[in-house]
Amino acid sequence: MKKTIIALLTLAIALPVYAEETITVYSARKEHLIKPLFDAYTEKTGVKIQYITDKAAPLLARLKAEGANTPADMLMTVDAGNLWQAAKEGVLSPVQSDTLKKNVPEHLRDPDNRWFGLSVRARTIVYSTERVQPSELSSYEDLAAPKWKGRLCLRTSKKVYNQSLVAMMIARHGEEKTSQILEGWVNNLATAPFSNDTKTMQAIAAGQCDVGIVNTYYFGRLQKKDPEIKLALFWPNQDEAGVHINISGAGITQHAKHRNAAIQLLEWLSSEEAQQQFAALNMEYPVNPKVTPDDLVASWGKFKADDLNVALAGKLQTQAIKLMDRAGYR
Repeated sequence: MKKTIIALLTLAIALPVYAEETITVYSARKEHLIKPLFDAYTEKTGVKIQYITDKAAPLLARLKAEGANTPADMLMTVDAGNLWQAAKEGVLSPVQSDTLKKNVPEHLRDPDNRWFGLSVRARTIVYSTERVQPSELSSYEDLAAPKWKGRLCLRTSKKVYNQSLVAMMIARHGEEKTSQILEGWVNNLATAPFSNDTKTMQAIAAGQCDVGIVNTYYFGRLQKKDPEIKLALFWPNQDEAGVHINISGAGITQHAKHRNAAIQLLEWLSSEEAQQQFAALNMEYPVNPKVTPDDLVASWGKFKADDLNVALAGKLQTQAIKLMDRAGYR
């Protein structure tokens, strides 16, 4: 009898389930992209998850203001630049997890293990299938060439997605060459930059310009609404660095009250079980290399991706903003 009680107690201690706890997540991802996953996790484990959604900057400011009193156990946000900034501000804590290291490739996580990618988005070239032949396209840099004069549309430089793209270009080319590329882009603009990727693509479809740079999932959303839209994606730099990629991801907060339970949730979000749904909800690519993309995403074709660590998107963000401003890219 005594041995049985000891065995049961040992088993109870070993169980990695924290059903009595409630994990709080601050998320810059919209509710419809996270709720299905959180509901599935609660059903699987009994662990309750409450979440607060807002834009990345207000959530970071809130975490800093709350300090040790924050209820947040996890910060989930988009773009490596935002994750890097959160780590720099000291609101995320390192996590040592063999599961996360196995599921998340090294270049898609923080070198100090304070945040981990959970889905991949590619920022690539989109073009009019009526006025552009794929053979005319080659690289991001080539969009600065004179042949694209008056034919290029871009999203505003104020959005972190473009800042991260330029930051990674600085990492590859240095500031001088990147500055020249940006000046070429600005000279080739058909109109002032748009507020978002969807408007950029709509301008191309309407004939206002011929090419642009967008996140792939925005193209997927537009394609779902209008399967006949005369636009297509092109994978640039395939003989060089590869397509610029970025991530959505998450980290455990510095003052997490339910740290172990939050780590277990983060590990599950990187698992094969969760990755298919996590990426498909927003037409992104799974970060876990064992998981295949959603059928619509896969239909865009395979590509070589840039393998520089995405943390550079944050590290070089200030320089990127300065170069964009200096080039007149607004």
